[in-house]
Amino acid sequence: MSAPSETLRIDRWLFYCRFFKTRSLATAAVSGGHVKLNGERTTPGSRIKCGDQIDLIRERLPFSLQVTGIPNRRGPAAEARNCYLEDEETVYRRDLQAKALRQDRMLMPKTEGRPDKHTRRKIRSRNRS
Repeated sequence: MSAPSETLRIDRWLFYCRFFKTRSLATAAVSGGHVKLNGERTTPGSRIKCGDQIDLIRERLPFSLQVTGIPNRRGPAAEARNCYLEDEETVYRRDLQAKALRQDRMLMPKTEGRPDKHTRRKIRSRNRS
């Protein structure tokens, strides 16, 4: 096994630190502009090092991370959490947004199984207003 590196591609870091289930999802997020490195849009091949700031939006929820370590592999979640520090303010905002999203889903009409024609019309009319 090789010695730990001082830098790592940002898509691999996001995958190793368990922000995305696959590396291709991490690459797509970086290419799509959902990840910023030190305040600027980046490419999947950009190298990160300890001390870098990563701003990430995943599933409409914000993350603000400071890189504290470079992992060697995609290990357990506890090991991955040691590689970054998260800003307390973004944790609070993310919790509020998650609660709001859950509340929106609770207000939608409920059906057993696939919605019928009338329920779909209700859903569409709520989305337009």
